[in-house]
Amino acid sequence: MTVFRPRRFVVASAALLACTSLAACKPAPKVSAEAPPRSVRVAHVQTQSLASALTISGLLTPREEAAVTSELGGYRVLKVMVDQGDWVKEGQPIAQLDDTLLRSQIAQQSAVVVQQTLAAERAESQAMNVAGLDNQGVLSQEDIDTRRFQGKSARAAAVAAQAQLDDLKTRQSRLTLRAPVSGRVLARYVRPGDLPAGQTAGQPLFRIARDGLIEIDAEVPEADLGKLHPGQRAEVTLPDGSKTTGQVRLISPEVDQASKLGHARILLPVRPDLRPGGYAYARLPTVKTNGLVAPDKAVTYDAEGASVFVVDQANRVHRVTVRTGDRAGGFVEILQGPPAGSRLLITGSSFVLDGDKVAPVEGAG
Repeated sequence: MTVFRPRRFVVASAALLACTSLAACKPAPKVSAEAPPRSVRVAHVQTQSLASALTISGLLTPREEAAVTSELGGYRVLKVMVDQGDWVKEGQPIAQLDDTLLRSQIAQQSAVVVQQTLAAERAESQAMNVAGLDNQGVLSQEDIDTRRFQGKSARAAAVAAQAQLDDLKTRQSRLTLRAPVSGRVLARYVRPGDLPAGQTAGQPLFRIARDGLIEIDAEVPEADLGKLHPGQRAEVTLPDGSKTTGQVRLISPEVDQASKLGHARILLPVRPDLRPGGYAYARLPTVKTNGLVAPDKAVTYDAEGASVFVVDQANRVHRVTVRTGDRAGGFVEILQGPPAGSRLLITGSSFVLDGDKVAPVEGAG
């Protein structure tokens, strides 16, 4: 059976065949030459001393705090002589307990002492009368020994009575509460009419900051403790924004196992506006560390952390993650990363990918 095709189909097929033949005969396009390496500036990782400022903070606290308590219980407070914030001297009376009951006991015991003293003198006199009569037959030896024993016993009773009187007088003196140190009264917990329970209660009646000395109890990261030393000066910012100068007095010999923080005590000058419990900052501007450093421009930061681009011997770049430390003078401390002498990109890092070849140029640029 004969198949008839429309003429238009035959013409279209011929045109398509001709186009295909022409495309096959056309030469392939030339591949462009590889682009020249991008010029970038590089700097080296080096070992040098890096001066930086260490900022630490902590609570204001007394250098030494004295607690005043009553050694005696059961005596009512008669008078309070100082208030919170007052400055006192060592030995100064600060409160008086009522000694009315004690005075009557002292009067009674004084009379007992007189009686016991007279009895002792009489017994000692009788003992002296028999001195030298031993084995003389005037008195029996038993009577002589008895008189001597009574004299010694009466004298011992008189001494005991005097000791009891001295104890009462000591108690009476303790009813006047005195400042154990010179300093500023931080707190007062007693009022006239109160009945202190004595030392067993555990609650002080007053708290005094010795000599009014206040310091910062600052928390310091474990890695920074080695940068501090006693006597180091610190620029301190107080809670009200004012500035003063302190001095590192003490560095703790241990680090908290959980927080990995140590403590440093920074002593402040005596000032009336320093209030324990406040929060202060201390800046130590002369802290120096010796280690690996790199230009600050060489370190980039993204969601994965800090990193640098290292240029190898073949002038190809490789991204390396780093851990940084202190910064100062345009340099940053490299705690973990490439070794000393490594070349780092300081310009052009935004235009290169890991493995790209570059044309390094030395210099900070």
